[in-house]
Amino acid sequence: MFKKLFGSKQAKAETIIAPLQGRLVSIEEVPDPTFSEKMLGEGVAIIPEMGKVVSPVNGEVIQLFPTKHAIGIHSEKGLEILIHIGLETVAMKGEGFISHVKVGDKVKAGDLLIEFSLELVKERAAHTITPVVITNSEKIKKLDVESQSPVTIGNSPIMKVELKD
Repeated sequence: MFKKLFGSKQAKAETIIAPLQGRLVSIEEVPDPTFSEKMLGEGVAIIPEMGKVVSPVNGEVIQLFPTKHAIGIHSEKGLEILIHIGLETVAMKGEGFISHVKVGDKVKAGDLLIEFSLELVKERAAHTITPVVITNSEKIKKLDVESQSPVTIGNSPIMKVELKD
């Protein structure tokens, strides 16, 4: 009864950890308006130093592009997170990308998702910058973006999200 009267329900919160090793930058710095103008949602970007992507949350793989350059995770708390490795990497047609998961796989924060050739991405793509975007931003009540850079793969928090009820 007191919970109903006083709303002692705790806010749902989620911490998103760095899915890549590298330098954290604001989403507005991504040289592609789809990301920088937040058309796909709120987020950050990482300029990678190595070719590994791990899960930023506990959840389930809901999308894996055939070219393996992008992956979508649905977190246990309801966020949908897109990790898009580099810009214009779809044109690489999967060359240099190895997936370690498939759609439907349950993952824990820090689990290896994708390995990629950073050198090949540097050579063939428009940029190595990797957006990490919450595509269902309507669920966000409050978003705190970390300012620390560099970030450690599988360890450094990059976003703290308070979700709407």
